[in-house]
Amino acid sequence: MSLVARVVPDVTGVDKVFDYLIPSELQDVIGIGDRVRVPLHGRNVPGWVTAIGPTSEGFSDVDETKLRTVIKRLGFGPSAEIVQLAQWASHRWCGRLRAFFVAASPSTLVTTLPTQRYQRDQVKVAGDAAVSLAVSESQSLLVQRGPLKSPIDVLVGTAVIGPTLVIVPTIVRARLFAASLKRHGFTVAVLPDEWSSAAGGVDVVIGSRTAVFARVPDLRSIVVIDEHDDSLREERTPTWHARDVAIERAQRASVSCILVSALPSVAAKIWAVDRVLRSNEQEVQSEWPHIQLIDRTLDERWSNSLLSSDFIAELRDHSRRIVVVLNTKGRARLLACASCKSLARCGNCDAAVEICAEGQFSCPRCSTQRPQVCIKCSSAKFLTLKPGVSKLREEIARAAGRKVAEVVEVTGGGDEAVAIDQSKMLYVGTEAALHRVHEADTVVFLDIDQELAAPRYRASEIVGSLLVHAARLVGRSDRGGKVMVQTHSIDSPVLQAMATLRIDHYLKSVSEMRSSLKLPPFGALAQLSGTNIDDAIKDLQGNVFVHVSASSDGSYLVKAADWQVLADALGEIDVAKGVRMKVQVDPARV
Repeated sequence: MSLVARVVPDVTGVDKVFDYLIPSELQDVIGIGDRVRVPLHGRNVPGWVTAIGPTSEGFSDVDETKLRTVIKRLGFGPSAEIVQLAQWASHRWCGRLRAFFVAASPSTLVTTLPTQRYQRDQVKVAGDAAVSLAVSESQSLLVQRGPLKSPIDVLVGTAVIGPTLVIVPTIVRARLFAASLKRHGFTVAVLPDEWSSAAGGVDVVIGSRTAVFARVPDLRSIVVIDEHDDSLREERTPTWHARDVAIERAQRASVSCILVSALPSVAAKIWAVDRVLRSNEQEVQSEWPHIQLIDRTLDERWSNSLLSSDFIAELRDHSRRIVVVLNTKGRARLLACASCKSLARCGNCDAAVEICAEGQFSCPRCSTQRPQVCIKCSSAKFLTLKPGVSKLREEIARAAGRKVAEVVEVTGGGDEAVAIDQSKMLYVGTEAALHRVHEADTVVFLDIDQELAAPRYRASEIVGSLLVHAARLVGRSDRGGKVMVQTHSIDSPVLQAMATLRIDHYLKSVSEMRSSLKLPPFGALAQLSGTNIDDAIKDLQGNVFVHVSASSDGSYLVKAADWQVLADALGEIDVAKGVRMKVQVDPARV
């Protein structure tokens, strides 16, 4: 009997599946998900097998005599269940199937799998009993724990029941958890480097977001640590989220899904309903550092500066290691003429200019540079209305009574690979400082309002995530960790929730807002952008089940009742040749 393999080529830009005959000598060795080599357009390319069927049952609609033959089997790939999960995710996030197979495959060819290595029966340590009970009964939970509480007891509680897949926002934290689990006696595979060990069978498979597609035999539970963290969302298209994939995978496999978070997302709270495991009130207090809100509307003395009285007092305590966060790079991002009060703008495109390293005005839009002279009155004196990190570093050094060289500037971008000096006591930078500084006694957010007032429906969740990062950073301090937040919006629900630890009140208020506006998770949202997409947008506007609106940046927002309706509508768009359209489902920054 002749067999046909349906193959997804591992070729950038090819978004089709092709049928190939499986030669008789390979019929017993090729399985669904395996990597194979096939001929395509005059060259031999790798690919993945998504389905296998006999020619006698009409599996392929191509005449058998015209089918090309699979050249060879290259090695293992995702399992059959992951292939189906990838197909679901491709439809859910309107992306190419190849992107999900790449995430689910090893970085090198794996031709054999090691034997199983299970040692959970020899582990003597006990984990969280409530979590263990839920996993044994295949129930799912949302575990709400503060940032100072390690989730290792949750991981132990799941691993003692059976093989566990753990998703962590960063690979660094994944390795730390792996080391702790090994000390407890479990066998652990860290992805992506130990893909073959994970596929062979170990107690715990752990990794960053792509690990959610890991090949794990006899899976009993999936744990997502810090499910609220945006690092679990793929930034490139398709913009899938590891939390949502984990929930779907657990449901398909009838295993437990355990979401762990200090500040749960609205999506997780709606999913969990009443399946929430919380600490008691006394434990909650010990799971959070002190979070101090500084009301800038009451600080008249420093109303024209980002440096408040409380902040300056903290700076002058040289025994504390302080991290200052301001998400504005450069020296000055908004300036005004001291004489005529007009904003400093570009003479070519009228954009607000900034001061570059050479001391001249530089336009961030058209890159034009010119001397620091006012176009209207020719004055050479300017006031800084919105300082950047570089300018702020000098001001903080003066206020702290330190030399500028003692204040370390930390930003993301091209310098991320450069190690910073961890021996210093004062750091200033963007939110990248929260990830690159190892320890701190105090974290100060100078202007949290620019995040709170951002034109994004998830602005409060993003702010909450930043504060959780800061709380975890100061959690190891032996001088009393503290997070200071300067704001003009002292009544913000998310800030009040973090300061008073009344998380549920915040979740209720933001859920009501999302529900009234039909925003995710109470509706579905996608952002479409690209070139020559007007005809495609017109087709979409004719669909009565979706609502299309234009954005100021030239993109389009598409809303629907749920993701299934949205995915079906987007899937019906006929993209003509020469049209480049980018689709972001559940966009993070809208």
